[in-house]
Formats: sequence, C-alpha cells, structure tokens
Amino acid sequence: MFDYNPEKDYPKQTESRVVIRFQDCDPLRHLNNAKYFDYFFNAREDQVPKLYGLEVIDLIRTFKAAWVVYNHNISYVRSAMVGEWVRIMSRVIWHNHNTIVVEYVMTDDSKKQLKTVLWSTMRYVTLAEGKSTDHVGAVADFLKATSLNLDISKMNIKERVKELANQLKEN
Repeated sequence: MFDYNPEKDYPKQTESRVVIRFQDCDPLRHLNNAKYFDYFFNAREDQVPKLYGLEVIDLIRTFKAAWVVYNHNISYVRSAMVGEWVRIMSRVIWHNHNTIVVEYVMTDDSKKQLKTVLWSTMRYVTLAEGKSTDHVGAVADFLKATSLNLDISKMNIKERVKELANQLKEN
C-alpha cells in the first residue's frame, strides 16, 4: 500500500527502456498502432511498483474501486520500428475527485525524437455497481504525491505534442 510522506519528493514520471518486437509490427516493420497501447500500459504497470512501492491491485482490493478508461487520445508522430530501442515515460498529468488523465510518451532511445503521445482519461468507479466514486485514502494521497496537475483545460494533445517535441529538441 502507498504510504504518503509529505516530507518526501515523489518522482512524477515513470520511465522504461524497451525494444520493439517483431511480432508486434506490421509488414512495413512499423509498430502496429494498437500495440502502442500494450507497450504503454505494460511499461507503467512495471514501473509504478518500483518507483512508489505500490501495486495497483492492492488499491483495487482495499478500496473496492478501479479506474476505467473512457477516452483515449493518441497522436502518432514517428513510427517505432522493429528492433528499435525506445523510451516510454508515463505520468498522471491531471486529476480531480474521481477522474485522472495519464500521459504516455514514447521517444527514441536517446530521447531526442518524439514518436507517440497518448492521453488516457479514466474514471474511478466502484467494483460492485460500476458507479463513479471519489479518490480517498491512499488513492488520493498517491495522486497528490505523483500528479503533475497541469491545467489541461487550456491544452489539447496537438499542442502538447508540439510542447514535448520542443522540450526534446532543447535537451
């Protein structure tokens, strides 16, 4: 379970290095569009426990609630190619009392070239009824500690892609 320490500065971003597998690619050797989701979700699932000591299944069992995706917004900038090593970063960029937006970013291995950006919007719902419920306890603490809380009301994914691409160029 997540033990929030207000004195601690928690990382806001996870990062993984992965290779693009042959079986996940189309005949042109590009990563299949649907497979980006697998790479993103697997990377986050691997990294959250390492960074925060938190198994999401523990939150689900304890609070009898889970996040359910109701919107994906994805921008494919450059293809990931078979055999290529890439970096996958993820972060909660916004949350309120019952919703989160997780941003996933894929770059080349050197983090100079943006490949893909995904925003997944998820509602927190009870397991029994599937009705919206509030983030409470360790869930609320986790989001408070790890979320960037960007003002996404004034931003769209197209603008965010430009912003992220420019950040990569500057670094």
